[in-house]
Amino acid sequence: MILDELFSMQDKEYKKFHSRLMPTVDESVIIGIRVPQLRAFAKKLAGTKEAEEFLQKLPHKYYEENNLHAFLVEGIKNFDTALCEIERFLPYIDNWATCDMFSPKVFKKNPEKLMDKINEWIKSEKTYTVRYAIGLLMRMDFKKEHMDMVSAVKSDEYYVNMMIAWYFATALAFSYDEAIVYLEEKRLDKWVHNKTIQKALESYRIDKDIKTKLRGMKK
Repeated sequence: MILDELFSMQDKEYKKFHSRLMPTVDESVIIGIRVPQLRAFAKKLAGTKEAEEFLQKLPHKYYEENNLHAFLVEGIKNFDTALCEIERFLPYIDNWATCDMFSPKVFKKNPEKLMDKINEWIKSEKTYTVRYAIGLLMRMDFKKEHMDMVSAVKSDEYYVNMMIAWYFATALAFSYDEAIVYLEEKRLDKWVHNKTIQKALESYRIDKDIKTKLRGMKK
């Protein structure tokens, strides 16, 4: 029933467009569903027997099945249950879009316990588990200890390094005095350092004077 519903929302032109954004995902497993539609379906499905059964069926075949899974987990209101379900799901994430699109609101209720899990995930050997951990940190306050955690990540994976750069570019917007130190002291790998500056220059949150300084800091 769920798969039939997903295919009923298929937009083949959107599939062509969206598949180009995700080179790590085979086009044959992309149905082509716009995110607002999928979120609305997840909201309608949440709490039903079908949703409970669906969450137990890993791995999924289709990209949108994974996204639906993510949205259903995001809506879980019990902290421990949400954490457990994400732990089960993370090993099956195979692309940046699914990885970045969900974070349970209930996580805000117990940041200390969440940090214990982030400390574990950020040291994982799995690309999207590390990326997810950094993404969670980016949704928090930009504390020095969090920046230290992210700057300590060393990886050859493009999607990990891009997230590190995104994290520090965002940190420059919200916690400039603390974040700029990581560029001034060259604590980031060269590619991440330069990509951080590039993304910061593209940001509307950072003023022109800071951007002028950043342009002179490229490695």
